[in-house]
Amino acid sequence: MSVTDHPTAPAPRPPHGAKAVPPAAGHGMQQPEQQHERVNRRWNEVLQETRVAQTGIQILFGFLLSVAFTHRFEDLEAVDRVIYVVTVILAAATTGCLIAPVSLHRFLSGQSMKDEVVAIAGRLMICGMVLLALTVGSTLLLILHVVVPGLLAEVLVGVVMLWFALAWYALPMWLRRRAGRSGGDDA
Repeated sequence: MSVTDHPTAPAPRPPHGAKAVPPAAGHGMQQPEQQHERVNRRWNEVLQETRVAQTGIQILFGFLLSVAFTHRFEDLEAVDRVIYVVTVILAAATTGCLIAPVSLHRFLSGQSMKDEVVAIAGRLMICGMVLLALTVGSTLLLILHVVVPGLLAEVLVGVVMLWFALAWYALPMWLRRRAGRSGGDDA
């Protein structure tokens, strides 16, 4: 048993700028997370989040592109055609935001800019999530205009958009404030 494994040995202090990582249950002390480890972990998290969001928007975008080639598209009223065009543009913008982190990484790989890439990729993901919510909302509006009579379509879309606002934005912001974190955390 080494000195660092001894249960009464003082915990080593993390180097300046490094975040201490609590020990895992039953595994003794872990080394503090170094800056390069932290940025690599955050990059991997951004990539995983991007994969989930990209898959969803790509499927939705493909569906939207095919709608214009269906027989019922000719029956859409002018307002529904406008909603369709706005929805397709939103889906394209969402796709652009959610794929941009991959492009950033590819073009800036090896340039010693990973901190900046991770920060910008995170912002692009947030922008992409806002655009994704708008895309889903306008897709619902388009579909419900065809299926549901009267103003019920707008009411239902409003309820769904409120849910997105609460679950995707208000809840994380509330949890961040509750935990007393500043805007620069690594979550």
